[in-house]
Amino acid sequence: MFSDPLFILVVLACGVVAAILIFGITTFGKGGIENGKRSNKLMRWRIIAQFVAVLAILLFVLIRR
Repeated sequence: MFSDPLFILVVLACGVVAAILIFGITTFGKGGIENGKRSNKLMRWRIIAQFVAVLAILLFVLIRR
């Protein structure tokens, strides 16, 4: 399974979502107006990355059924 390129894509997509989430939360925790704006932008990017990750998971499940 680890040699499957689609599985690797799913794992990478989930990792990107987790990294953006952690970075956004830590930026938000620092406080300040600029950090708040940056955190909101990161959360928007997280939603986009999460959408891509869900599509990749659905594609993986559909193909590997």
